[in-house]
Amino acid sequence: MTAMGDDAAEAAEIGKHYDERSPIGDEFRDGQLHMWYFYDREDSAPLAEAVGRITRKVTDTLGLRPGESVLDAGCGPGTTAIGMAERFGARVTGVTVSRFEVERATERALASEAGDLVTFEYGDFMALEYPAGTFDAVLALESLQNAPNLAQVIGELYRVLRPGGRLSFSDFSAGAPGPPDRLAKFMETLRLSRLPSLEEWCEHLRAAGFQIEEFTQCGPRVLGRKAKYIEAALARRQEIAAKFGEAALTEFAEQHHGFFAPRKDQVGYVIIAARKPYR
Repeated sequence: MTAMGDDAAEAAEIGKHYDERSPIGDEFRDGQLHMWYFYDREDSAPLAEAVGRITRKVTDTLGLRPGESVLDAGCGPGTTAIGMAERFGARVTGVTVSRFEVERATERALASEAGDLVTFEYGDFMALEYPAGTFDAVLALESLQNAPNLAQVIGELYRVLRPGGRLSFSDFSAGAPGPPDRLAKFMETLRLSRLPSLEEWCEHLRAAGFQIEEFTQCGPRVLGRKAKYIEAALARRQEIAAKFGEAALTEFAEQHHGFFAPRKDQVGYVIIAARKPYR
């Protein structure tokens, strides 16, 4: 098998990973499969609200304007893309390797007031079919982490942006030193082959040609608040079990045991905004 064939096989496996886990995750987080943001241990926000805070923090760094064309790379079940269309009047194309996510996102779009501005497609962001310069902006919420070849996917996102186009993404990063076995369990659960530091993330972007314009490290309010996630999720446990069954919910929980293995400061969370240079 060629290297490209290996990448395609890995993309298919990642798609299967999300097909299996996204239905219950979709229900828990209202169509947003990325992380949460809790201000402190007294924060009583429902889980969907805490997850929506990350959505807003990252999408706001794009500076979207009405009519702009946006690629949501690794779009999940659609809530984020639809939200960008509704809030900013942007035209959004969501791409994912999960068949479930394409179907669920399309259902959401049809039921929304911005459905005519949003399209969801099955596709691999390692090899996008769009011409160079297609998009004004690209969003990637915790999707770059799963790329088999990080340099290749960042290069693809750079290619499909017009000169002056923006990229904003959020992802996990290396945090404080800690037990390596705990970190290994976390990475295995999320199918991560790497965990760059904030500076290493920036270096990857610069190597592709991007100019870094803004970044933040908010790990203490994200994975550092995993106890708040568990509390918020347990508040909906009975409701979710009634819909999917106890067996499915137990399996979902077991699949995520490794996610909570690291110490709370061992894994960071970065938000980075960058730009493709103007001509």
